[in-house]
Amino acid sequence: MTVVALVLAALAALLHVYIFVLESVLWTTARARNTFGTSEQEAAVTKQLAYNQGFYNLFLAVLVLVGIVVVVSGANAVGLTLVIAGTASMLGAALVLVTSDATKRRAATTQGALPLLALVVLGIAAIA
Repeated sequence: MTVVALVLAALAALLHVYIFVLESVLWTTARARNTFGTSEQEAAVTKQLAYNQGFYNLFLAVLVLVGIVVVVSGANAVGLTLVIAGTASMLGAALVLVTSDATKRRAATTQGALPLLALVVLGIAAIA
């Protein structure tokens, strides 16, 4: 079960790396604007904020990926703690997104589903 949870956590991390790229690198491109539903003008005005927010997503992804590497190296307690902290923060960010703007349900679900599944499976693995 732990392996399944780590795969889900890794997928969540990869999704957050992709979000980082969209927000911090590609924010003003048509692709990112279409993804986030912003106009050229809105993207230009919010570029600095998106750049910063993208790095939050990257840092969460790095936290989870480092945790996975640490688990694989044999330090389960430390590694799983990092994975849990990272995926719980990803899930928390998704909850903040949906509670701050109900029209962002789809984005919040996309952002939060994999971390939630990883946490549930880790919980099951812990009690099994």
